[in-house]
Amino acid sequence: MKLIKLNATTSTNFYLKELSVSEALENFSVVVAKLQSKGKGQLNSSWQSERGKNLTFSVFVRLSNVGIIDQFYLSKVVSIAVVKVLSEVVNVPVMIKWPNDILAGGLKIAGILIENRVKKAKLSESVIGIGLNVNQAEFQNLPKATSLIRIANLEFDLDSLLEKIVISLKDCIALLEKREFETIDQMYFKHLFRLNNPAMYKDKVGGLFMGKIVNVSKTGKLQMELEDDTQKEFDLKEVEFIL
Repeated sequence: MKLIKLNATTSTNFYLKELSVSEALENFSVVVAKLQSKGKGQLNSSWQSERGKNLTFSVFVRLSNVGIIDQFYLSKVVSIAVVKVLSEVVNVPVMIKWPNDILAGGLKIAGILIENRVKKAKLSESVIGIGLNVNQAEFQNLPKATSLIRIANLEFDLDSLLEKIVISLKDCIALLEKREFETIDQMYFKHLFRLNNPAMYKDKVGGLFMGKIVNVSKTGKLQMELEDDTQKEFDLKEVEFIL
């Protein structure tokens, strides 16, 4: 595994994408930074992190057997990989909040941003960005955020944690390359936040409604059962969780 450590960068995803254009990268090459000045989440949401306290890193992955139609399965296996590691180090429930957040004890502890390159209707390369709150204890104006140190009351070695996540990522992506979709779904839905539990949500125009998550479509849309027993699909940014 090629590991590049940076003191600071605008975005590890951007750095790694640029690097992959200029040189042939080893599969699962990693760029990790002590500080990201312009870290991004899904659909350009920002990611805040205190310098040197957390893991902000990106992994370059070369793929050979993942069609465009199956690309949300990449999001699934990345989420599963992170959940597996965190579940080993904290004693609170670790869940996947659709589409790309990881919760620990009901609060956000990690976010994921995946950017793909496509060749002949298949994913050829991916840059997988992960931001994980580790040793940062205070989050200004972020009441729904948490970290490993807040949960476990002890500091974690960032290098060791990074290595565990990358190993877990390799194992989970191997399942995807082997097209073991049923196994992936079993693991994913086991940890899907609020699956089959009625809760309050907000739609894209700000209206509140009661709904129950019943599935996630193959293309990654959230499928919910509403109070009148009808079902509706929601795409990214079309529904907001009320926590």
